[in-house]
Amino acid sequence: MPQLPTQTQVVVIGAGQAGLSVAYFLKRFQLEPGVDFVVLDRGPGTGGAWQHRWSALTLGSAHRVADLPGMSELGLSFETADHHRPAKEVVADYYRQYEEHYGFHVFRPVEVMSVFNRGADLVVNARVPDEHDPDYREEIVTRLLVNASGTWRTPFVPYVPGIREFEGTQIATNGYVSAEQFRDQSVVVVGGGTSAIGFLLELEGVAAELNWATRRPVVFSEDEKLSMEGGVRAVAEQDAAARAGRPLPSIVHGTGVAKTRRIAAGIERGLLVERPMFTRVEHNGVCWPDGSFTHADAIIWATGFRPELRHLAPLRLHNIGGGVTVENGAVVADPRIFLAGYGPQASTIGASRAGRAVARQVVAALG
Repeated sequence: MPQLPTQTQVVVIGAGQAGLSVAYFLKRFQLEPGVDFVVLDRGPGTGGAWQHRWSALTLGSAHRVADLPGMSELGLSFETADHHRPAKEVVADYYRQYEEHYGFHVFRPVEVMSVFNRGADLVVNARVPDEHDPDYREEIVTRLLVNASGTWRTPFVPYVPGIREFEGTQIATNGYVSAEQFRDQSVVVVGGGTSAIGFLLELEGVAAELNWATRRPVVFSEDEKLSMEGGVRAVAEQDAAARAGRPLPSIVHGTGVAKTRRIAAGIERGLLVERPMFTRVEHNGVCWPDGSFTHADAIIWATGFRPELRHLAPLRLHNIGGGVTVENGAVVADPRIFLAGYGPQASTIGASRAGRAVARQVVAALG
């Protein structure tokens, strides 16, 4: 990897959907990649968080993956891609072609450890590969920062009494590799979204016993593709929370889960029947609200993610309620910081579309 520049106008953290969307529009607005703006990504390859997902997740079974702006210029679209291939492979391949076509020169693997003030400028402290020092750091001084670090490394696991006493396996969504991890085991899957449902479908016939727990009843949409009305409502809820600096609500809670033929078949054969959330975890299982007990060898927490903002802690952007107040991607507490892929932009419903809005504000801030 070439050495990082020591100074630039804009640093974009993350080369997933949100980061690449912003980079595309920054270039459209006449900023030169690698000179006027720099894109950093901690992943070893292209594809953002998709490169880390499990191989059994195909484009056909995943949430709809939106095309990046300008992707049609390459003759590529996720709508016409092979929906039987692993999503991680397709997304990584398309993103690689996209980065090369637009010449973004993404620096990877680069992990941003912290961002702090140095006078009127910001300093990005990043860990970069070095054969002699595993914690070698370099710094980039920048005027503005676009944070598009996503959520993949910060899964949310709700507290349940006894959770630390469990002696079996506990993983979150980002720890799932394949159903074979749980062959012949009694597994409890927690969560009301497509990841939880996908795990149940994959584990059927592999795990010895499956139980599904959700914190609220699952609402299935009869349309195989989520309705526009539900998507607009979910984005509006996310936007209101971001503007108010509140914790962000679940997108799935607003849209429901699309009832694909595969999911409908799972419901019909009695696999996809949720139970109310268990009230306590014992060392060898879970206790349900009706007083019954289920032995468990493993618990899979498919309970969502939280924005990864720990590297921004020195800037003290959080408000008293613990959230970050954001309006149209701009952080109210610090006009030098923009959050892309946050709040209403955090799903494929809004991330690409928001790239233009964030990039336009960045260019205006540069003067």
